[in-house]
Amino acid sequence: MKTRITEMLGIQHPIVLSGMSWISVPKMVAAVSNAGGLGILATGPLDAAQTRAAIREIKSLTKKPFGTNATLLFPGAAENAQVALDEKVPVINFSLGKGDWIVKAAHAYGGKVIATVVNHKHAKRAQDYGCDGLLVTGHEAAAHGGDATTFCLIPTIASAVDIPIIAAGGVADGRGLAAAIALGADGAAMGTRLMTTRESPLHDVYKQLSIEKDVYDTLYSTRFDGLGCRVLDTKAARKAVRESLNLKKMIEALPNSVDIAKQLHLPYLKLFVGVLASGWKNARQLAFMANAFKAIRVATEYGDLSAGVLPVGQCTGLIKDNPTVSEVFERTVREAEEVAMVLARKARIEVAAPAKAPREVKPRAAAKAKTKPRKKAAPAEG
Repeated sequence: MKTRITEMLGIQHPIVLSGMSWISVPKMVAAVSNAGGLGILATGPLDAAQTRAAIREIKSLTKKPFGTNATLLFPGAAENAQVALDEKVPVINFSLGKGDWIVKAAHAYGGKVIATVVNHKHAKRAQDYGCDGLLVTGHEAAAHGGDATTFCLIPTIASAVDIPIIAAGGVADGRGLAAAIALGADGAAMGTRLMTTRESPLHDVYKQLSIEKDVYDTLYSTRFDGLGCRVLDTKAARKAVRESLNLKKMIEALPNSVDIAKQLHLPYLKLFVGVLASGWKNARQLAFMANAFKAIRVATEYGDLSAGVLPVGQCTGLIKDNPTVSEVFERTVREAEEVAMVLARKARIEVAAPAKAPREVKPRAAAKAKTKPRKKAAPAEG
């Protein structure tokens, strides 16, 4: 299946692994790229040295195109993006910040830049400063989807920009991929589907939950990590949303932020002072993030049901098995192609033979026909 995304990125299938923390690790990224999609490394939990090592590990595992992400709101994200630029990563995906400097540097070595957006205003701005494509995140998506659903958001943005679009949110099979393309996208991100595959490092406890849960079994709230975030509906998730950032959670954010500083190899005092200096709004947001990071990590790595919280999209209800990445891609593309043919039949889209032109009536003949007297009816017999 060829689209503008496959042509631009040099990949076989128009399918992307979103950069999900503790899921989109080097082996998972390479598995997706080797299967013909685009794997994107999640750099959120990494410092600059770890990012460089992860990129080099991916390069040792695949010769296919891959990407890295940078959530520019997070501490250390700009440094990680710079490492990706230094390593000449083929594709860089950024979000929650202005990435014009990334575009300029990536284009200097022939790299491509994809901005993650949730509305047409940000989409147009990203196109204006030179982004090569957009990852457009609908409301159904795991974690930070937009306010509008994929069904409305994709055509809205497709009408506003000219660059290729990757749809994220609600796509777990070929029906979703075909629908995304019909709406104006050129490919789809399938994070929730791909996290429940054999190559995925997601803990088996949560893989099984993802299979068991329905499309209704997610929570969307700003009270988990301070942004609109969709997570799997569990007791732990409900508790996290209920407690939000109360006094207890504010206190917990201190040691959790220490853990983040250690993880990113940042001096804690420098991080703490920097956060406070950035204002209460940013400090509050980073306190949310500190607690959320720990909850996501213990869910992903340890399968902790009592304290873990897992971001998933509503399409978790469409997942019924734990296949390989290659199996997901093969059947998704096959099903999308089949759906396209079925749609053509359903809508009776066919090239009709041109209709015959009406026979021209000569003026004299037409006039004669008008003036020709009618024959009188035969008299009735008495």
